[in-house]
Amino acid sequence: MSWQIPTQIEQDIIAGKATYRTFQTGNGGQSILPVPANAYVVIFGYDFSPAGGGFKRLNVAEATTPTGSAIIINDNIIRGFETQQISFYTGTDFYPFIHHIDCKTTLAPKNVNATAPDDESVTFYQTCEEIDTTPISRQLYITSANDVTITHGLIVNSTRASGNAIPVTSRTPQGLTYGGSAQVLNTQTNYGPAGTPQQFMQPSPKDYQDFAFGLLPNNADGQAFATPDPTNGLVDSNSYLNSYGVSLVIRNSAATQYYLNLHYALYSKTIPETRG
Repeated sequence: MSWQIPTQIEQDIIAGKATYRTFQTGNGGQSILPVPANAYVVIFGYDFSPAGGGFKRLNVAEATTPTGSAIIINDNIIRGFETQQISFYTGTDFYPFIHHIDCKTTLAPKNVNATAPDDESVTFYQTCEEIDTTPISRQLYITSANDVTITHGLIVNSTRASGNAIPVTSRTPQGLTYGGSAQVLNTQTNYGPAGTPQQFMQPSPKDYQDFAFGLLPNNADGQAFATPDPTNGLVDSNSYLNSYGVSLVIRNSAATQYYLNLHYALYSKTIPETRG
């Protein structure tokens, strides 16, 4: 996906009403885009280079002990980089974006152990061998007169907390939706600390009670996004590597880091009451 400067913003830049700016960040999971007093920004796009480059998984038969190069052979480490989240907080609004990251190559499928199909220490399925860090472009339209907080992290787990069959209602008719299908769907997925997770409720928090699925938990939300937690939620990519005791060769390599370049317009005046 690509992006382009919105027509009105481009006209404002040409007319001298706004200034085109970029803001590049990376490495650590927390950054802040400063916004001057009596001004506002309109972020209209970003280029995101995912974390997780510079190393790859090799078949254990090919290399049992990495020597002289940045190689990781633990499947779990690679998997942790396959889902990454970027979010923006303006002081009044929150905008999360989740990216599934492609693999450049995959290993050939192995024979699955019939008695322990999930035991990847014995055999394993086709898996990601190397993260594809090709930049991902996204169109945005985020307006803020406040400093913008930017958060990046890996989503390692999304835990199914409850499942229910969707009943037939005016919004979930039988045959067109899952209403009445009797399939047990995820209706609560946890994306955060075990004690106080961000709890993604489906079909929506309102429906959760309307469909008699029970009482809403304290952190119920109608959107899927992760909140910080090194075990069950959003985890900083450097902290993640450190938790596995990965060598400094890898952790200090620029290739392993994420990079995010924001494209925005800076308006040196207060936000008009009407933004369209």
